Amino acid sequence: MVDQRASGRLGANDTYDGRAGASLMQLLDLPRVEVYDSVTSTLDVAHAIAESGAPAGTLILAEEQTAGRGRGGRTWTSAAGAGILVTLLERPRDPKAVELLSLRVGLKAARVLDRFTAAPVQLKWPNDLYVGGDKLAGVLVEARWRDEKLEWVAIGIGINLRAPRALPAAALRGGTSRVEVLAELIPAVRAAAAATGPLTTKELAEFTARDLARGRQCTEPAVGSVAGIDASGALLVTSAAGTTACRSGSLVLVEATA
Repeated sequence: MVDQRASGRLGANDTYDGRAGASLMQLLDLPRVEVYDSVTSTLDVAHAIAESGAPAGTLILAEEQTAGRGRGGRTWTSAAGAGILVTLLERPRDPKAVELLSLRVGLKAARVLDRFTAAPVQLKWPNDLYVGGDKLAGVLVEARWRDEKLEWVAIGIGINLRAPRALPAAALRGGTSRVEVLAELIPAVRAAAAATGPLTTKELAEFTARDLARGRQCTEPAVGSVAGIDASGALLVTSAAGTTACRSGSLVLVEATA
């Protein structure tokens, strides 16, 4: 049963930017697509229907989130129609690759979103996408395990279609079609979820080219200068004491002063 905290599931005659659920399934080549008017979080819905046996490739879309969440327990809301709010349910074969999934999704999403932004998309370890120094999108991957076996992962992505007024933020170019973005984004995210093993030389090079933080000073998750990432996805921070490989936490950069 779908989590009761999700509400307003659109009916058969309702649409998402002109596309009914069945049409979206065909366009995106997915086994199941659910569209909601309002939810606490698309992640909540994904976990609930995964527990009931929803297949890999199930997509949850929402017009509005009232309790979206990010890393470290942060919460946020999103106005109706102001963003692309999705969670994709996958059941990966390589449990070890789950630790790299946020980075891989970020890389794939950045490549897709370049087409819809005024400047190239940059990446901030481990899960944020930026344009022009402002946040455009975030990725949050939540895994569920049973008896040390990976059951599923819910890949949540929030992208600003319109920049929130209260915060400095980036957005997609005016007039961007959400369905057009999804048509390119979802296959890319599915490819990221299917990837196995450590980050490849090509992936590391692409991250370096898009790295918002490389060469900048940071105070978290360690104090020093950001030196990129390694093949395990760890953030590398250098200081007088050497290089620290950070595998958890959030990256807090030192703001430049005039």
